[in-house]
Amino acid sequence: MLLAVSVLTMTRMCAQYDAAFTNYWALQSYFNPAASGLEGHLDIQAAYSMQLAGFEDAPATMLATADLPLFFLSPRHGVGAGFMNDNIGLFSNKKMYLQYAYHQPLWGGRLSVGARVGLLNETFDGSKLDVIDGGDPAFATNEVDGMALDVDAGLRYTYKKVWYVGLSAMHLTGPTVKLGDDKMHETSVPQLFYLTGGCTVKFKQPQYALYTSAILRSDLQAWRGDITARLAYNGERLHLYGGLTYSPTISVGLLLGTTFHGLKIGYAYEMYTSGIGALHGTHEIVLGYEMDLSKFKKGKNLHKSVRIL
Repeated sequence: MLLAVSVLTMTRMCAQYDAAFTNYWALQSYFNPAASGLEGHLDIQAAYSMQLAGFEDAPATMLATADLPLFFLSPRHGVGAGFMNDNIGLFSNKKMYLQYAYHQPLWGGRLSVGARVGLLNETFDGSKLDVIDGGDPAFATNEVDGMALDVDAGLRYTYKKVWYVGLSAMHLTGPTVKLGDDKMHETSVPQLFYLTGGCTVKFKQPQYALYTSAILRSDLQAWRGDITARLAYNGERLHLYGGLTYSPTISVGLLLGTTFHGLKIGYAYEMYTSGIGALHGTHEIVLGYEMDLSKFKKGKNLHKSVRIL
Protein backbone atom coordinates (compact mmCIF):
# COMPACT_ATOMS: atom_id res chain seq x y z
CA MET A 1 0.00 0.00 0.00
CA LEU A 2 2.78 2.41 0.96
CA LEU A 3 4.73 1.66 -2.21
CA ALA A 4 1.60 2.21 -4.29
CA VAL A 5 1.04 5.61 -2.67
CA SER A 6 4.68 6.49 -3.34
CA VAL A 7 4.33 5.59 -7.02
CA LEU A 8 1.18 7.71 -7.25
CA THR A 9 3.11 10.46 -5.50
CA MET A 10 5.84 10.38 -8.13
CA THR A 11 3.19 10.50 -10.87
CA ARG A 12 1.60 13.59 -9.34
CA MET A 13 4.97 15.26 -8.84
CA CYS A 14 5.92 14.78 -12.47
CA ALA A 15 2.59 16.14 -13.68
CA GLN A 16 2.35 19.00 -11.22
CA TYR A 17 4.92 19.63 -8.52
CA ASP A 18 2.96 22.28 -6.62
CA ALA A 19 -0.17 21.49 -4.63
CA ALA A 20 -3.52 22.82 -5.86
CA PHE A 21 -5.55 24.79 -3.28
CA THR A 22 -9.34 24.91 -3.51
CA ASN A 23 -9.21 28.41 -1.97
CA TYR A 24 -6.72 29.66 -4.56
CA TRP A 25 -8.66 32.94 -4.85
CA ALA A 26 -7.81 33.74 -1.19
CA LEU A 27 -4.07 33.07 -1.67
CA GLN A 28 -3.34 35.61 -4.39
CA SER A 29 0.21 36.50 -3.37
CA TYR A 30 1.23 32.82 -3.31
CA PHE A 31 0.09 32.06 -6.85
CA ASN A 32 1.42 35.36 -8.19
CA PRO A 33 4.16 37.42 -6.47
CA ALA A 34 2.87 40.50 -8.34
CA ALA A 35 -0.05 40.62 -5.87
CA SER A 36 2.23 41.46 -2.92
CA GLY A 37 1.01 44.57 -1.10
CA LEU A 38 -1.67 45.18 -3.71
CA GLU A 39 -4.59 45.58 -1.30
CA GLY A 40 -2.95 48.33 0.77
CA HIS A 41 -2.93 46.48 4.08
CA LEU A 42 -1.03 43.84 6.00
CA ASP A 43 -2.46 40.52 4.83
CA ILE A 44 -1.59 37.32 6.71
CA GLN A 45 -2.89 33.99 5.39
CA ALA A 46 -2.59 30.38 6.50
CA ALA A 47 -4.07 27.37 4.71
CA TYR A 48 -4.14 23.66 5.41
CA SER A 49 -5.28 21.17 2.79
CA MET A 50 -5.86 17.46 3.55
CA GLN A 51 -6.34 15.62 0.26
CA LEU A 52 -7.68 12.11 -0.42
CA ALA A 53 -9.15 11.94 3.09
CA GLY A 54 -9.15 8.45 4.55
CA PHE A 55 -6.17 7.13 2.61
CA GLU A 56 -2.90 6.28 4.35
CA ASP A 57 -0.05 8.71 3.62
CA ALA A 58 -2.37 10.93 1.61
CA PRO A 59 -1.14 14.40 0.56
CA ALA A 60 -1.34 17.19 3.14
CA THR A 61 -0.20 20.75 2.47
CA MET A 62 0.34 23.70 4.81
CA LEU A 63 0.93 27.25 3.59
CA ALA A 64 1.61 30.51 5.45
CA THR A 65 2.02 33.87 3.70
CA ALA A 66 2.26 37.55 4.62
CA ASP A 67 2.46 40.62 2.40
CA LEU A 68 2.14 44.39 2.79
CA PRO A 69 2.82 47.67 0.95
CA LEU A 70 5.88 49.75 1.82
CA PHE A 71 4.13 53.01 2.60
CA PHE A 72 7.31 54.59 3.99
CA LEU A 73 8.71 54.36 0.45
CA SER A 74 5.60 54.41 -1.71
CA PRO A 75 2.39 52.35 -1.93
CA ARG A 76 3.69 51.29 -5.33
CA HIS A 77 6.11 48.92 -3.57
CA GLY A 78 4.95 45.66 -1.99
CA VAL A 79 6.82 42.86 -0.26
CA GLY A 80 5.92 39.45 1.05
CA ALA A 81 7.20 36.21 2.54
CA GLY A 82 5.91 32.69 2.82
CA PHE A 83 6.47 29.10 3.86
CA MET A 84 4.99 25.96 2.30
CA ASN A 85 5.19 22.36 3.53
CA ASP A 86 3.79 19.64 1.28
CA ASN A 87 3.77 16.05 2.53
CA ILE A 88 2.81 13.28 0.10
CA GLY A 89 3.69 9.65 0.66
CA LEU A 90 7.34 9.34 1.61
CA PHE A 91 8.16 12.82 0.28
CA SER A 92 8.20 16.11 2.15
CA ASN A 93 8.62 19.29 0.10
CA LYS A 94 9.27 22.62 1.78
CA LYS A 95 9.67 26.08 0.32
CA MET A 96 10.64 29.35 1.99
CA TYR A 97 10.58 32.55 -0.03
CA LEU A 98 10.73 36.35 -0.16
CA GLN A 99 9.04 38.39 -2.87
CA TYR A 100 8.71 41.93 -4.18
CA ALA A 101 6.16 43.69 -6.40
CA TYR A 102 5.94 47.07 -8.10
CA HIS A 103 2.50 48.56 -8.84
CA GLN A 104 2.17 51.12 -11.64
CA PRO A 105 -1.10 53.03 -12.26
CA LEU A 106 -2.28 52.34 -15.80
CA TRP A 107 -5.57 52.92 -17.68
CA GLY A 108 -7.54 53.52 -14.50
CA GLY A 109 -6.17 50.41 -12.83
CA ARG A 110 -2.78 49.09 -11.74
CA LEU A 111 -0.22 46.99 -13.58
CA SER A 112 1.88 44.94 -11.16
CA VAL A 113 5.18 43.16 -11.72
CA GLY A 114 6.56 40.77 -9.13
CA ALA A 115 9.49 38.44 -8.49
CA ARG A 116 10.20 35.81 -5.86
CA VAL A 117 13.35 34.06 -4.65
CA GLY A 118 13.11 30.99 -2.47
CA LEU A 119 14.72 27.81 -1.26
CA LEU A 120 13.32 24.36 -1.99
CA ASN A 121 14.00 21.58 0.49
CA GLU A 122 12.97 18.06 -0.38
CA THR A 123 13.12 15.02 1.89
CA PHE A 124 12.56 11.36 1.03
CA ASP A 125 12.22 8.85 3.89
CA GLY A 126 13.53 5.63 2.36
CA SER A 127 13.56 3.85 5.73
CA LYS A 128 9.78 3.34 5.38
CA LEU A 129 9.99 1.92 1.87
CA ASP A 130 9.37 -1.82 1.55
CA VAL A 131 10.86 -3.19 -1.67
CA ILE A 132 11.63 -6.76 -2.70
CA ASP A 133 15.22 -6.04 -3.71
CA GLY A 134 16.68 -4.11 -0.81
CA GLY A 135 19.96 -3.62 -2.69
CA ASP A 136 18.44 -1.69 -5.59
CA PRO A 137 20.43 1.58 -5.78
CA ALA A 138 17.43 3.27 -7.42
CA PHE A 139 15.79 3.46 -3.97
CA ALA A 140 17.25 5.24 -0.96
CA THR A 141 17.08 3.07 2.18
CA ASN A 142 17.34 5.94 4.67
CA GLU A 143 16.14 9.52 4.98
CA VAL A 144 17.79 11.78 2.39
CA ASP A 145 17.25 15.44 1.64
CA GLY A 146 18.53 18.26 -0.51
CA MET A 147 18.07 21.94 -1.31
CA ALA A 148 17.93 24.11 -4.42
CA LEU A 149 17.39 27.77 -5.31
CA ASP A 150 13.99 28.61 -6.80
CA VAL A 151 12.84 31.68 -8.77
CA ASP A 152 9.27 32.75 -9.63
CA ALA A 153 7.84 35.82 -11.42
CA GLY A 154 4.46 37.26 -12.31
CA LEU A 155 2.41 39.99 -13.99
CA ARG A 156 -1.04 41.20 -12.95
CA TYR A 157 -3.46 43.91 -14.01
CA THR A 158 -6.16 45.03 -11.58
CA TYR A 159 -8.95 47.38 -12.60
CA LYS A 160 -10.07 49.03 -9.37
CA LYS A 161 -11.95 46.33 -7.45
CA VAL A 162 -13.97 45.19 -10.46
CA TRP A 163 -11.76 42.64 -12.23
CA TYR A 164 -8.20 41.36 -12.49
CA VAL A 165 -6.09 39.07 -14.66
CA GLY A 166 -2.68 37.63 -13.87
CA LEU A 167 0.03 35.43 -15.35
CA SER A 168 2.80 33.87 -13.28
CA ALA A 169 5.60 31.37 -13.78
CA MET A 170 6.93 29.14 -11.00
CA HIS A 171 10.33 27.39 -10.91
CA LEU A 172 11.66 29.46 -13.81
CA THR A 173 15.13 27.95 -13.55
CA GLY A 174 13.80 24.37 -13.51
CA PRO A 175 15.78 23.52 -10.35
CA THR A 176 17.11 20.04 -9.68
CA VAL A 177 17.19 18.92 -6.04
CA LYS A 178 19.96 16.41 -5.36
CA LEU A 179 19.24 14.18 -2.37
CA GLY A 180 21.64 12.66 0.14
CA ASP A 181 25.32 13.13 0.87
CA ASP A 182 26.33 11.21 -2.25
CA LYS A 183 23.84 13.13 -4.44
CA MET A 184 22.86 9.85 -6.15
CA HIS A 185 19.13 10.65 -6.09
CA GLU A 186 17.59 13.76 -7.56
CA THR A 187 14.26 15.36 -8.39
CA SER A 188 13.81 17.74 -11.30
CA VAL A 189 11.18 20.41 -10.68
CA PRO A 190 9.31 21.42 -13.86
CA GLN A 191 8.30 24.96 -14.69
CA LEU A 192 4.66 25.65 -13.86
CA PHE A 193 2.51 28.44 -15.30
CA TYR A 194 -0.62 30.03 -13.80
CA LEU A 195 -3.26 32.11 -15.53
CA THR A 196 -5.68 33.69 -13.05
CA GLY A 197 -8.60 36.07 -13.27
CA GLY A 198 -11.65 37.29 -11.43
CA CYS A 199 -14.61 39.64 -11.59
CA THR A 200 -16.92 41.22 -9.01
CA VAL A 201 -20.63 41.59 -9.77
CA LYS A 202 -22.53 44.17 -7.67
CA PHE A 203 -26.27 44.08 -6.93
CA LYS A 204 -28.80 46.80 -6.18
CA GLN A 205 -28.48 45.89 -2.51
CA PRO A 206 -24.94 47.13 -1.80
CA GLN A 207 -24.32 44.59 0.96
CA TYR A 208 -24.48 41.72 -1.55
CA ALA A 209 -21.92 40.82 -4.21
CA LEU A 210 -20.98 37.90 -6.44
CA TYR A 211 -17.28 37.12 -6.74
CA THR A 212 -16.19 34.95 -9.66
CA SER A 213 -12.65 33.68 -10.21
CA ALA A 214 -10.75 31.15 -12.28
CA ILE A 215 -7.30 29.62 -12.42
CA LEU A 216 -5.54 27.57 -15.09
CA ARG A 217 -2.28 25.85 -14.21
CA SER A 218 -0.04 23.86 -16.53
CA ASP A 219 3.50 22.54 -16.92
CA LEU A 220 2.86 22.41 -20.70
CA GLN A 221 2.22 18.67 -20.42
CA ALA A 222 -0.64 18.35 -17.95
CA TRP A 223 -3.14 21.02 -16.91
CA ARG A 224 -5.87 21.76 -14.38
CA GLY A 225 -8.51 24.47 -14.40
CA ASP A 226 -10.81 25.71 -11.62
CA ILE A 227 -13.86 27.99 -11.79
CA THR A 228 -15.31 29.45 -8.58
CA ALA A 229 -18.31 31.61 -7.70
CA ARG A 230 -19.02 33.04 -4.21
CA LEU A 231 -22.11 34.91 -3.12
CA ALA A 232 -21.18 37.28 -0.27
CA TYR A 233 -23.00 39.35 2.31
CA ASN A 234 -20.92 42.34 3.39
CA GLY A 235 -22.45 43.89 6.49
CA GLU A 236 -20.99 46.67 8.60
CA ARG A 237 -19.29 44.23 10.96
CA LEU A 238 -19.95 40.74 9.65
CA HIS A 239 -19.10 39.32 6.24
CA LEU A 240 -20.37 35.92 5.09
CA TYR A 241 -19.97 33.96 1.86
CA GLY A 242 -20.95 30.66 0.33
CA GLY A 243 -19.96 29.30 -3.03
CA LEU A 244 -19.23 26.51 -5.45
CA THR A 245 -16.11 25.52 -7.33
CA TYR A 246 -15.65 23.20 -10.29
CA SER A 247 -12.58 21.64 -11.86
CA PRO A 248 -13.42 19.88 -15.16
CA THR A 249 -12.84 16.08 -15.06
CA ILE A 250 -11.43 16.38 -11.51
CA SER A 251 -13.79 17.68 -8.82
CA VAL A 252 -16.65 19.82 -7.55
CA GLY A 253 -16.56 21.68 -4.25
CA LEU A 254 -18.40 23.72 -1.64
CA LEU A 255 -17.01 26.85 0.07
CA LEU A 256 -18.13 28.63 3.24
CA GLY A 257 -16.53 31.49 5.15
CA THR A 258 -16.79 34.61 7.23
CA THR A 259 -14.82 37.74 8.12
CA PHE A 260 -15.19 39.44 11.51
CA HIS A 261 -13.01 42.30 12.83
CA GLY A 262 -10.35 41.54 10.23
CA LEU A 263 -10.21 37.81 11.03
CA LYS A 264 -11.06 35.61 8.05
CA ILE A 265 -12.12 31.96 8.36
CA GLY A 266 -12.92 29.76 5.38
CA TYR A 267 -13.63 26.09 4.76
CA ALA A 268 -13.87 24.14 1.51
CA TYR A 269 -14.67 20.53 0.67
CA GLU A 270 -13.62 19.26 -2.73
CA MET A 271 -15.23 16.02 -3.94
CA TYR A 272 -13.44 14.16 -6.72
CA THR A 273 -15.48 13.03 -9.72
CA SER A 274 -13.13 10.16 -10.59
CA GLY A 275 -15.15 7.59 -8.61
CA ILE A 276 -13.03 7.17 -5.47
CA GLY A 277 -16.00 8.09 -3.29
CA ALA A 278 -17.64 11.25 -2.01
CA LEU A 279 -16.05 10.89 1.43
CA HIS A 280 -12.45 10.72 0.15
CA GLY A 281 -12.18 14.29 -1.04
CA THR A 282 -10.14 17.29 0.14
CA HIS A 283 -10.80 19.21 3.34
CA GLU A 284 -9.28 22.68 3.35
CA ILE A 285 -9.20 25.42 5.97
CA VAL A 286 -8.03 29.01 5.41
CA LEU A 287 -7.34 31.51 8.17
CA GLY A 288 -6.43 35.12 7.56
CA TYR A 289 -5.99 38.48 9.21
CA GLU A 290 -6.04 41.96 7.71
CA MET A 291 -4.69 45.15 9.29
CA ASP A 292 -5.32 48.54 7.74
CA LEU A 293 -2.02 50.35 7.26
CA SER A 294 -3.45 53.57 5.84
CA LYS A 295 -2.85 55.43 9.11
CA PHE A 296 0.85 54.75 8.65
CA LYS A 297 0.96 56.28 5.18
CA LYS A 298 3.69 58.81 4.62
CA GLY A 299 2.46 62.29 5.47
CA LYS A 300 -0.93 61.19 6.83
CA ASN A 301 -2.29 62.89 9.94
CA LEU A 302 0.60 65.32 10.09
CA HIS A 303 -0.05 68.34 12.34
CA LYS A 304 1.88 71.12 13.97
CA SER A 305 2.52 71.16 17.67
CA VAL A 306 0.51 73.71 19.64
CA ARG A 307 3.81 74.84 21.12
CA ILE A 308 4.98 76.05 17.69
CA LEU A 309 3.11 79.22 16.64
